[in-house]
Amino acid sequence: MSEEKIFADGFSFKRQENAPDFVIGRISVKVDEAIAFLRKHEKNGWVNLNAKYGRSGNPYMELDTYEPKEKKGEAPAPSPKGKPKAPKEELPF
Repeated sequence: MSEEKIFADGFSFKRQENAPDFVIGRISVKVDEAIAFLRKHEKNGWVNLNAKYGRSGNPYMELDTYEPKEKKGEAPAPSPKGKPKAPKEELPF
């Protein structure tokens, strides 16, 4: 992946070393910067961010730019909203 990283302006993730095991860390949001960043990068009302570790070992927030590739001539498959219904068949008993 040679794409340029887009750091999430206004977002900060920090590990809490002395926190209980179930606490991963803390996200701090600088409202003005975060709102501008979110408005700039939103797609269909969403912005996805990844929490990563830098080479320095410090965590940071990065814009997730992944987009699945659609096959030519095919419409994207709808996402399932629950269990698929089994075809109605007569039971043999």
